[in-house]
Amino acid sequence: MVIIISESQRLFQGKIVFDVEGYPLYTINIEKKQRKEYPMKNYEKAIAVINEVKKVVVGKEECIVKTMCALLAGGHVLLEDIPGVGKTTMAKAFARSMQLTSNRMQFTPDVMPSDIVGFKLYRPNTQTFEYQNGAVLCNLFLGDEINRTSPRTQSALLEVMEEGRVSVEGEEIVIPKPFFVIATQNPYGSAGTQRMPESQLDRFMVCLTMGYPDLEEEIAIVKGKCHSVMAEEITQVIDRDELLTLMEEAGNLYIDDKVYGYIGRLTQQTRMMDGIELGLSPRGTIAVAKMAQALAYVTGRQYVTPDDVKTVFTDVAAHRLRLSATSQEGYAAARSMCEAVLKMTPAPSVL
Repeated sequence: MVIIISESQRLFQGKIVFDVEGYPLYTINIEKKQRKEYPMKNYEKAIAVINEVKKVVVGKEECIVKTMCALLAGGHVLLEDIPGVGKTTMAKAFARSMQLTSNRMQFTPDVMPSDIVGFKLYRPNTQTFEYQNGAVLCNLFLGDEINRTSPRTQSALLEVMEEGRVSVEGEEIVIPKPFFVIATQNPYGSAGTQRMPESQLDRFMVCLTMGYPDLEEEIAIVKGKCHSVMAEEITQVIDRDELLTLMEEAGNLYIDDKVYGYIGRLTQQTRMMDGIELGLSPRGTIAVAKMAQALAYVTGRQYVTPDDVKTVFTDVAAHRLRLSATSQEGYAAARSMCEAVLKMTPAPSVL
């Protein structure tokens, strides 16, 4: 069995040899008889979805790929950035390319929890209460500017994000699968915003930023090569059942115990590092592993490498950290802390 890893990695007698600074040399056996084989024939479909979204979101390939990884990992995505950089456009493009039913809600201070989860309406002719669907009864829920609404309304998303169901007056309503939330928020401190509670931030698998386009990308946008023709350019690539298959395949990718150990050391470091008051939660640790699996999947590999973990760690961890009073505030400062954690934690490097 021949496995091509990358240009910086090579096979050595059926084993990948790792040299970890400060740790003894060890090997990961990848002999076919000692590792599970999972079908990878569908990962090209995930690449096709990414390429389809790139038609309308110019120059943001990294953000698109990581969003796709979060969807494959069954997680929710928080997009934090200034208004007008394409957050909503990207979310709509994903929904259209995968035939997902989607609802969009613009969060304002007067949005009520019942607008999200639904409510029961009394019907005089039948003398019964009939459930009226809320906005989350869909496959992909897009919440625009989620940090402009009240904490009470924000908390209405907690149950559905974690358990895939809502409770209305004692009745449980199951959300159709797959279910994802892509929420956008303006940076804290913008007019009319308020900080989201840690309990809700922890439900988002990743927090991503898009940033300003460069000059060439800006010109392409002005020429009308993306947003204005989105409906005509986006075509369906896969359907919901195929997406569920992709998610299952991504979740079956092999993670060696040494890579699990690396993820664990990163997590522990966030809880011990000066300047961090609240470190990464166990839910966050699981999210790192799932995101690393999804990233390995879209690159066509059947196993996770330490580089996969490094690539996704900051996006998974930064929004979950609470910095101490002596540290700088803001998401950028939290990302800097995550980068410091990566530098301080010995990582397996492939020879």
